[in-house]
Amino acid sequence: MKYIVNGNIILKDGIVEGCALAFEDKILGITSNEQIPADAEIIDANGGFVAPGLIDIHIHGYLGEDTSDGSADGIKKMANGIMKNGVTSWCPTTMTVSMDEINKALDTVRSLKAESKNWDGAEILGVNLEGPFINPKKKGAQAESHILPPDAQFIIDNADIISLATIAPEMNGGCDAIKKICESCDVKVSIGHTDATFEEALAGIDAGATHITHLFNAQTPLHHRNPGVVGAALQSDVYTELICDTFHVHKGLFELIAKVKGEKLVLITDCTRAGGMPDGEYTLGGQKIIVNGIECLLEDGTIAGSVLKLNNAVKNVFNNTNMPLWTVVNAATLSPAKAIGVDDRKGSLDAGKDADIIITDSDFNVLKTIIKGEVRYEA
Repeated sequence: MKYIVNGNIILKDGIVEGCALAFEDKILGITSNEQIPADAEIIDANGGFVAPGLIDIHIHGYLGEDTSDGSADGIKKMANGIMKNGVTSWCPTTMTVSMDEINKALDTVRSLKAESKNWDGAEILGVNLEGPFINPKKKGAQAESHILPPDAQFIIDNADIISLATIAPEMNGGCDAIKKICESCDVKVSIGHTDATFEEALAGIDAGATHITHLFNAQTPLHHRNPGVVGAALQSDVYTELICDTFHVHKGLFELIAKVKGEKLVLITDCTRAGGMPDGEYTLGGQKIIVNGIECLLEDGTIAGSVLKLNNAVKNVFNNTNMPLWTVVNAATLSPAKAIGVDDRKGSLDAGKDADIIITDSDFNVLKTIIKGEVRYEA
């Protein structure tokens, strides 16, 4: 049995001090230091935070690699890289590329999913299919030439590996596709890259969509006479992604959105292959992107993903709001787990869940990443 001592343990409803976290491959629970057996394996948190492993359900790339490349070595490199940012499980996320490339990416991730439970990196939960079933008017950095009408059967046929799929409900057949998917399989449907009106977005939610892709970005904005997709997201009980790099969304909105969405706020990175790399030129979905600091842009100035690390998203929200740390951490752990239906085993330090744990310093820089009870990374 293993114990983490001398840490501030972040639970889903508070922070516990002066106790130890007991685990093997699963979380066993919180115990007093006096109850630790003499022969136990001890990990000293040195006064830092002990938190659940972070879960990134929307990330395209990292360290020069991209999910849509369909490279097994690339997926492994990404999984290992994001583990060092405290991510213990993730959804490799595809782009609007050709169907041949999408199928290759799905097959690659499918072939790695079982292996990822024990490898040296973040565990794969399933693919996030962002495109090609979107609206060209809100394509953002997605390639218009590969956009297709909504195809429910394609998603149903790949439901073994797709966890989340983005659909623009206003496109011809969009709501029917959402309804068919939600009635036929466990894939969660997200509304995104959409020019939907408020009413069209609500129709998509009524059809079964439970998720909103990166709030504010690539969707109709909130206006007092035309609430748009943003208005529908804020007034509906749907999980809502937010890219908190302080560039995609102004930091002054973090607390407002968190207050409105509560437990349905999901922090994501939307990271590209430029993540973890120096400034310069990279590609996203076959298009050139230019990276300068926290900004990723197409040549025409369109925002094109991010270079955000999920532990930094937590840090950004905590530093720019009055929210308690455990509430912010929930948005990067328990809420994404619930959003894709894996909260029975992921997302918190509840007894019985996988021992996916991170230890950070006081500024949420990751010092140790533990996956299923094994220390996989140490700073």
